[in-house]
Amino acid sequence: MNSKPIIIVCGEPNSIFSELLAKSFKKYRSKKPIILIGSYNLICLQLKKMKLKVRLNQIELENELLKNVKLNKINIININYNFTKIFEPISLKSNKYINECFNKAFNIIKKNKISGFINGPISKKFFLKNKFPGITEFIASKFKIKKHYAMLIFNKNLSVCPITTHLPLNKVSKKITKKDIIIKSLIINKFYKLNFSFKPKIAITGLNPHCENFSNISEEKKIIEPAIKILKKKKMNIFGPFPADTIFLKQNMKKFNVIIGMYHDQVLTPIKTLYGFNAINITLGLPFLRISPDHGPNNEMIGKNKSDPQSLIDALRFLNRK
Repeated sequence: MNSKPIIIVCGEPNSIFSELLAKSFKKYRSKKPIILIGSYNLICLQLKKMKLKVRLNQIELENELLKNVKLNKINIININYNFTKIFEPISLKSNKYINECFNKAFNIIKKNKISGFINGPISKKFFLKNKFPGITEFIASKFKIKKHYAMLIFNKNLSVCPITTHLPLNKVSKKITKKDIIIKSLIINKFYKLNFSFKPKIAITGLNPHCENFSNISEEKKIIEPAIKILKKKKMNIFGPFPADTIFLKQNMKKFNVIIGMYHDQVLTPIKTLYGFNAINITLGLPFLRISPDHGPNNEMIGKNKSDPQSLIDALRFLNRK
């Protein structure tokens, strides 16, 4: 095998991911080998039901080392899953299977060089069970990374990053720290320099409406502005804090490559309004590049053959760019 493979964990078995796989591989041909980790039987049956076709090549491992990987086929490492129906509601039943898929992938990654890692959609409600805010944090924990990572929703025109991720709003202000803003900003700056050979222009939002001081010491004055000053001393192209209600206006956002917000919906709502699912979720700071298509399991659409594969295609295209 001359080229480093792309590892794909299929994720929640009761989701639209089998459909997206078939549609993506039909529309986009990867220059690098693809290795799926999931249930061979379930994927085949789901695709047959939707009258979709994809060529799967089952492969075996020796001590987690990759062998017999084909470039012109979609390779798959089978993980057994005891399903009673081809399509069924998401439940706790699939947790053991998803864990086995992730563990197999992580063992492979630790022993082989890869081009990148993609995971299909996961139900946070059932799989994480409040142990982690999101899959980003779950994967980071598996590689013993506590703070030095960032969730970047990437689009070539504009990307966004939340400082806090899947948190209730009443907990956000207590979780925002100067250290986190500095760490995530530096990681994003390094990512752009390594992958695109330029320093990005970064805007940082405030937390409060209009960045106004609603108390004696606001988060803007106490945390966000001091963090920006430190980052400017590190020669970063970083500016703010800006009010979140106007930074995404056309005349404002076109000045920047990345907008960093204080909480999840502050930046993900506008980016999805602007670009729909034409974006990919990249975890920065891991010992490998991890990408997740920017959508969930969408159990209501499973089996209907109506889902758009664009985000998965964008993920594959990004990992094939070099």
